[in-house]
Amino acid sequence: MLTSKDDNKLGFGMMRLPVLNDDPAQINLPEVDKMVDLFIDRGFTYFDTSFVYHNGHSEETVRKTVVERHPRDSFTIATKFPTMMVKTEDEVDPYFEQQLKNLGVDYVNFYLLHILMTQYLNNPVREGVVESCHLFDHLVKWQEAGKAKHIGFSFHDSPDVLDKLLTEHPQVEFVQIALNYYDWTSEWVQSKANYEVIRKHGKAVIAMEPVKGGMLADVPEECLKLMHSFDPEATPASWAIRFAASQEGVFKVLSGMSTMAQVQNNTDYMAKFKPLSSEEQEMLLECARIMRDGGPAHTHDFSKYKGHTYHGIPLAGIVDCYNSLSLEPDPSPGKGDDNIYFRQELLKVGVEDFDKEWPPEKVVVDGEDITSDVEKMWAFLVKHAL
Repeated sequence: MLTSKDDNKLGFGMMRLPVLNDDPAQINLPEVDKMVDLFIDRGFTYFDTSFVYHNGHSEETVRKTVVERHPRDSFTIATKFPTMMVKTEDEVDPYFEQQLKNLGVDYVNFYLLHILMTQYLNNPVREGVVESCHLFDHLVKWQEAGKAKHIGFSFHDSPDVLDKLLTEHPQVEFVQIALNYYDWTSEWVQSKANYEVIRKHGKAVIAMEPVKGGMLADVPEECLKLMHSFDPEATPASWAIRFAASQEGVFKVLSGMSTMAQVQNNTDYMAKFKPLSSEEQEMLLECARIMRDGGPAHTHDFSKYKGHTYHGIPLAGIVDCYNSLSLEPDPSPGKGDDNIYFRQELLKVGVEDFDKEWPPEKVVVDGEDITSDVEKMWAFLVKHAL
């Protein structure tokens, strides 16, 4: 069973910290000091980082702003193994030991394999590093040595892949997934379906991207009116974070906070958190439908595209992904989340070269030739998957 030093569900995601000169590697340490102090002073303890955040400077920032300034028993640290960087098994232990040094600790409370998905698992294109480097065996070894108190992984793929992973590796205690009301029933992110797989296996859930990279902090006027009809004081971001926190079995909800105001606001309402009612949750799902209708595809219902494919990829997923990515504040790789799922779908059909020359393929849905529209969507997705 997962335990933390506090009962609050809010975690501080150290991936969007305030920076200097628009350089993600130049973190504004004095400002982060104040943000961290306020977070801890208000009874919150969970800090989430990784080897790669802020161009490799997030873990050392946790050391400087948290570890070196607060008692070790006053906070918990979660960090992630750089799955995307390792090439051979002899690199695995050195990466882990470097992370402990970066953080200035001799153990990590929550340790994850980062961003597990088809790209790093065995797939039609190549053997994945997760298997070839025996990463789950190392994870268990570090836990048995007391260097990783709780073990899990973060995940960006489909429910069938997740179910296979949890069946093969029952020793993990939790899974971190993108969980928000917009993606609750999306074609590829599939927050609800992935959440249900995790709960079926009896594991805890850590929710990331509850505000979908900031997209759910700035909602259309129609959605704002719906939210205000329930609570005129609550911000759109607070609705999004509380939706994630309201799901049974969610252990922490991560918020990548960039300002003191965000820390103040998030800790204000999460300190007195109570789960949303079923009516409130349904209101947010209606907001998701409204937002989808406002995207370039002008629909929230992709059922007419089911059963159709384009270059072997389900057309319903292509249209939904294009629509969603177009609505995100920044759809570029590493910013927009949906493009990750598009890449995994390509890999599942054996395509590794996303920028290759694609042969013409006609698409007819309900008797209408929509080839030109689909080609435009495809070009947009390929561009933002590179």
